[in-house]
Amino acid sequence: MAIKKYLADADNTIVNAFKSNLRTRGTGSNAGYADVMEVFSIYGRESSGSQELSRVLVKFPVSDISADRAAGTIPASGSVSFYLRLFNAVHSKTVPEDYTLVVSAISQSWQEGVGLDLEQYQDETKGNTGSNWMSASNTTAWTTVGGDYLTGSGFEFTQTFDTGLEDIELDISPLVEKWIAGTQQNYGVGVRLSSSFEAFFSSSNGQNSGSVIHNPSGATKSYFTKRLFARGTQYFFKRPVIEARWNSADRSDDRGNFFYASNLVPSSENLNTLYLYNYVRGVLQDIPAIGTGQIFVELYSGSADNSGPFGSPLSLLSPIVTPATGGHVSTGIYSCSIAITSAATPLTTLYDVWRGPDSLLPIPPVQYFTGSITPKTHSASQTVRKPTYFVNITNNRGRYRSDEIARFNVFVREKFWNPTIYTVANSEVPTVTIEEAAYRVCRTIDGFEAVPYGTGSTKHTYMSYDVNGNYFDFDMSSLEPGYEYAFKIAFYESPLDSWSEQPETFTFRVEEYEY
Repeated sequence: MAIKKYLADADNTIVNAFKSNLRTRGTGSNAGYADVMEVFSIYGRESSGSQELSRVLVKFPVSDISADRAAGTIPASGSVSFYLRLFNAVHSKTVPEDYTLVVSAISQSWQEGVGLDLEQYQDETKGNTGSNWMSASNTTAWTTVGGDYLTGSGFEFTQTFDTGLEDIELDISPLVEKWIAGTQQNYGVGVRLSSSFEAFFSSSNGQNSGSVIHNPSGATKSYFTKRLFARGTQYFFKRPVIEARWNSADRSDDRGNFFYASNLVPSSENLNTLYLYNYVRGVLQDIPAIGTGQIFVELYSGSADNSGPFGSPLSLLSPIVTPATGGHVSTGIYSCSIAITSAATPLTTLYDVWRGPDSLLPIPPVQYFTGSITPKTHSASQTVRKPTYFVNITNNRGRYRSDEIARFNVFVREKFWNPTIYTVANSEVPTVTIEEAAYRVCRTIDGFEAVPYGTGSTKHTYMSYDVNGNYFDFDMSSLEPGYEYAFKIAFYESPLDSWSEQPETFTFRVEEYEY
């Protein structure tokens, strides 16, 4: 699992715009129950120099994010990014171009309200529950009309729009981390045009005039109107959301893809990462004597019949001495990175022995696990190799509950694999491990891309791999129940420096259960 969505639990549009009579402002209006939100700036409609503005307020359940971090559902700070996503709502009015929106942390609590009217601004709070341009709630006014916002690094984020039709997608991780840590109270975020795009107004005393904001550096043209879907929209994938994204390739276990060191590759590529999984009655548990401390790994050649480790530990390339030092990854999981050069006649099998520290001597260190490795060698070529693959998700059940996290095992082999009769009769078909593989999710009825490939910096749709091949976990709550979806898979081909989507499609259905 590499994507976790947190839907907004409150939103509203607040305005100081004129009503249709061009005399009365809608400063008391509320649109907390509307299915869209609106950001605009209108200059000079009522008179030369008049200003009309609209801003958006959105709040998210940060307590849910904190609970998921405590439970280990999402990674620790620094290993996860939080993206604010607000989706463009197509409409028949003019759409502004070439402008910048500012997303800022709100500095005090506010009420959502139950208004709907974004045209005539007739749904006024009038002392009832709800926020508006002048007040954060039915009991508390904003310190500054139009909302109270925090500025500066970690509190304020911007996005520029070329066509005006783009969605908002901003990495607001510094702010979310402050919310989680409790160093800043969560009151949500406000969305507004930057000051240079909000309408000009200059008061004689240099201060806000009633509901009008003093803005001598503002624009003398209008930016009307940017609409965004609100949390009340009927469109499941268009609701305001914070997406937690992290590298899904959290387990890159090279046991099934172990290479001898070679001068053909950079030194960092010569390291192979091995994992130890300590299951006790089916549950991962830390090794009592190791805990979260160091664990040590040695490599051995095999006995004459290759049934187990034999002789003295082999010398490692990195580190030069043996054993290699490994560490704690998470509960019950340890890893170690090792490099070793091949002999003149490369060993066909290596054995990795995981043990405790030498400090236990003269009593021999406890050996916790012994595994086997079939190493490979790097080789150069005079041509660019572009293999084709057969791909299958071997454990796709076809139907999933909307509240479950499912693991998908991906089998890969080269398409023109040509085994011998002996291999077919005596061996399971080997799976090819793809070190850089990713997935996306589409809705089959209309091709809507519910989860795009996450192959950027966060790598949030990358697959993990171990000795059995590639796999990934997927949170079904990210998808609207009642529909059929399909996984598509792509592999990164380093010789060509490009991604190649595989032709296979793997369909499944998400169903919502009430019990």
